[in-house]
Amino acid sequence: MSSPNRVFTPEFRLQVVQRILAGESVSKLHYELGIKRAVLYRWHDRYCKEGAEGLSRLVGRPSGVPNPNPEPCPDVSLEEALRLQIASLERKVGQQEVMLDFFKRAFKRVKESNQGDAGTGATASTRRSGQ
Repeated sequence: MSSPNRVFTPEFRLQVVQRILAGESVSKLHYELGIKRAVLYRWHDRYCKEGAEGLSRLVGRPSGVPNPNPEPCPDVSLEEALRLQIASLERKVGQQEVMLDFFKRAFKRVKESNQGDAGTGATASTRRSGQ
């Protein structure tokens, strides 16, 4: 992943934040760019609070105190922010549907394999060795 000495230009940070605002997954960017998710969220939050100027002076550790009244990003309208949130939630629902389908098929296979053994009286374990 990322090494502790990497330094990113404000322009690069701005490009990454714009990709997040366009709806790209933070996890996808994390894997693609090798930057910790926490750093990507920090850049996004700083941009939302202070705009592009906030990305040029990211030095030191964050305070860790969450903002109780987060403000929407200045370059994104409320309608666009809601549209991005809906798209994100729809992606999550799609992922959950894929997982449910997988588990339904897996359960069906296990159930079928257990029913096949039930009529023979055979045990699921192997025989004991003669020792």
